[in-house]
Amino acid sequence: MTRSEISAVLPARHIHEECGVFGVYTPETSDVASLAYYALYALQHRGQESAGIAVNDDGVFTAYRDVGLVSEVFPAERLRSLGTGTIAVGHVRYGTTGSDNKRNVQPILVNHYKGRMALAHNGNLTNSHQLRQELESRGSIFQTTTDSEVIAYIIVQERLRAPSIEEAVAAAMDRIEGAYSLVISSPTKLIAVRDPHGFRPLCMGRLRDGGVVFASESCALDAIGAQFERDILPGEIVVVDRHGVKSDTRHCGKTEKRLCVFEFIYFARPDSVIDGSSVHVARQRAGAFLALEHPVQADIVIGVPDSGLDAALGYARQSGIPYGMGFIKNKYIGRTFISPTQAMRENEVNIKLNPIRSVVEGKRVVLIDDSIVRGTTCRRTIDLLRRAGAKEIHMRVSAPPFVAACHYGTDIDDPTKLIANNHSVEEIARIIGVDSLGYLSLQDVVKIADNTCGFCTACFGGGYPTAVPRDGGKDRFECKISERGKL
Repeated sequence: MTRSEISAVLPARHIHEECGVFGVYTPETSDVASLAYYALYALQHRGQESAGIAVNDDGVFTAYRDVGLVSEVFPAERLRSLGTGTIAVGHVRYGTTGSDNKRNVQPILVNHYKGRMALAHNGNLTNSHQLRQELESRGSIFQTTTDSEVIAYIIVQERLRAPSIEEAVAAAMDRIEGAYSLVISSPTKLIAVRDPHGFRPLCMGRLRDGGVVFASESCALDAIGAQFERDILPGEIVVVDRHGVKSDTRHCGKTEKRLCVFEFIYFARPDSVIDGSSVHVARQRAGAFLALEHPVQADIVIGVPDSGLDAALGYARQSGIPYGMGFIKNKYIGRTFISPTQAMRENEVNIKLNPIRSVVEGKRVVLIDDSIVRGTTCRRTIDLLRRAGAKEIHMRVSAPPFVAACHYGTDIDDPTKLIANNHSVEEIARIIGVDSLGYLSLQDVVKIADNTCGFCTACFGGGYPTAVPRDGGKDRFECKISERGKL
């Protein structure tokens, strides 16, 4: 198969990060915007399309949101313009519902008869289409094409009947389905919510001044000097106000926990701890399992930066094959950049990664990566190793093959384009140009972390823990009129 044929069969599109959420409540007015800024910086890996911060000063909300990286959206003067307050909510986004234009940037800000609300969401609802149709039939007008705005509207609707914002959130949880880790600011309260399955991570920490913070990952707490306290339980609502911290567990234990296992394989930062398990250690375990499942005679083990490095170290330790640094990653490229020509797009990987010839030349190489989605990027990485003189390349993947769509916040929504659905392992090996290929098994991927309550492995064929939406698709709220009947 020629390179042009490969490009035609396997579109050049990668898995994208999740979103990252952050919230802070301080007992006295302070520079909460800066705390949010540094926390979002630490969560930048979870979303590189856009960033936003909303500051609450005694019920007066000041917010700024835009497309771009945190450092681009918030230069010093813009960050200062947010002022001071006691509550801040922040968000970095890679959208899995709705396009990446400015109108979809979070936090979502809503005015309602009880005041204002700012909401940041990580995850994806499975019943957002039905809920949105219901709301629109009653006169609701949506400003975005995200399911996050659906959540905000449901909460506001429930607030008409509920005695407090937290009771409105609890009632909304009875109506929304799927994956959601939320941080919400009302005029006087900061609220953190995690869906009953616990699909997406969310943790809580304390500042030295007694302030309370919530974040998608513990690395954000480290970035602002907060002490990690605990993970938010699946189904839990935590409310912080001037009276202290209150936990509502009425939705806990209603269903089995299903944390997304891909958080440990790829999404989370290695220095984070999620639900009691180190991401760094989990990835090393994945590599060790790979060495047991797919041994090979080789001279060196290398990983694809960044998420393949820990798994490569685990493979090397388990197999006894020396570990080496096979690639240098250009650390000044924070996200995929827009290339004006096809030739430049094809050479994109050359700019991001460069093999170290002295490490791989003449060697039998075990190459570790976190996943193969459509195969194009993988093929180009392997081409780099071949040109650097690698004698053999044996690829090992620290996840099972992708065979199903994800409905819970990962950008995998077209199973027909997944290479593992169209080719055998041997065929994939030939397409990407390796001497052998081995994936981590579904049986072992659930053992990589100390999570005894269970993982979601739906994208690997492990079965969906919720009802599958009939109207899925990343752009389901902004498709053409002629396509609406197909959803």
